[in-house]
Amino acid sequence: MSTRPAPRRPDVTTLELVGGPEPLTVSLAEHDPRWAERFREHRDRILAALAGRDVEVHHIGSTAVPGLAAKPVVDLVVVVDDITAEEDHVEPLLAAGYVLRVREPGHRLVRTPERDVHVHVYGRGDRAVEDYLLLRDHLRRDEGDRNRYEAVKRDLVTRRWEDTNDYADAKTAVITAIKERARALRPPR
Repeated sequence: MSTRPAPRRPDVTTLELVGGPEPLTVSLAEHDPRWAERFREHRDRILAALAGRDVEVHHIGSTAVPGLAAKPVVDLVVVVDDITAEEDHVEPLLAAGYVLRVREPGHRLVRTPERDVHVHVYGRGDRAVEDYLLLRDHLRRDEGDRNRYEAVKRDLVTRRWEDTNDYADAKTAVITAIKERARALRPPR
């Protein structure tokens, strides 16, 4: 039996990219321990904004992996009970100074106005959250896959991107392969 509450309303059915495509020049920085500090600052800011709600906040993405070069953008994932109840999570995050960037089925993205922190919001039980944590944890442990991923990112950084999402899409094949290896190595539950 699922512990997830029924959604309050139907979810959105299309991608809304607030502000439209944004050209991006990607730069990579060597791992910076201050990224973990930035995560903690924003985790605390998010938990204060969502006080009284049952949420989880995790550091994800390359900035969460020591030894991995990354775009200097700290990514967090926030797990909420009902993605459709934006009044419970998106509105308080906007009031806390974040800006809405993406609204799509099962996912909302808010970020800092400076674009240096991205906050991905998903409903509890969403496979994307498990995938983010699986990838992060595997890259923390596996130097070979960490190096493979970094090599792909170093190749992609030489290009100009019409939108951040295009850059993210270009990494899909290597991320998928790494997650498959991580699942194969994971002990049975």
